[in-house]
Amino acid sequence: MSYFIGVDVQTTRGCPFAILEENGNVIDDGWVKQGAPDDVVAALREIARRYKFGENVIAFAVDAPRTPLPAPREWYWQSNRWRQCQPKDQGAGRHCEIVVAAHSLANPQWTPSRPPFPQWMELGFAIFKGLDSEFEIYEVFPSASYRMLKGDGLTTITVRVGNFAQGPKDMLDAYVAAATLREFVQGRGCEVGGGDNLGSIILPRPIEAPIDGVLKWPGT
Repeated sequence: MSYFIGVDVQTTRGCPFAILEENGNVIDDGWVKQGAPDDVVAALREIARRYKFGENVIAFAVDAPRTPLPAPREWYWQSNRWRQCQPKDQGAGRHCEIVVAAHSLANPQWTPSRPPFPQWMELGFAIFKGLDSEFEIYEVFPSASYRMLKGDGLTTITVRVGNFAQGPKDMLDAYVAAATLREFVQGRGCEVGGGDNLGSIILPRPIEAPIDGVLKWPGT
């Protein structure tokens, strides 16, 4: 049995999570209360361990960047081609975010190339680092998933409405994160980015009209 845990990273009212089974039924959802990054990671680990027995596979889908940029990026995608970074450029953004933006799937909140990082990104970095050694963990972008699944009559999940009041859109993003992971693991999605070794984003469907140039990072 596989369990798909979607997490929408928040720092002002806690992090919502939703856990789906392989058939899309929800088996748990809720909010990890606001706290220090280590406390949030520990709470998510404890939630996942409830289902980690026998041959069960536990996987996380996290709506946050996996890692910061170690330095301003060298390449920009502009006018349907790669160009080298110029002095006026901020150098923010990872390959996976560039791919999503180039295909008009969503508008990324570009991962900065230098601190200070937004607090929610710092928490996301900590979640990836803290859970990676024990669980499968993927980066998702629910806004892109909504766009890809527009008009889709095949992807269905169950939801519980009892935990939505604290932040309806945030909880919905957690559910869609889990659903995106389920679609990807079951072979109906795709993975983009990673050419800069700074992580990839999984999507619930293949890109309909892929732009081959942007899918490959220069020099790789």
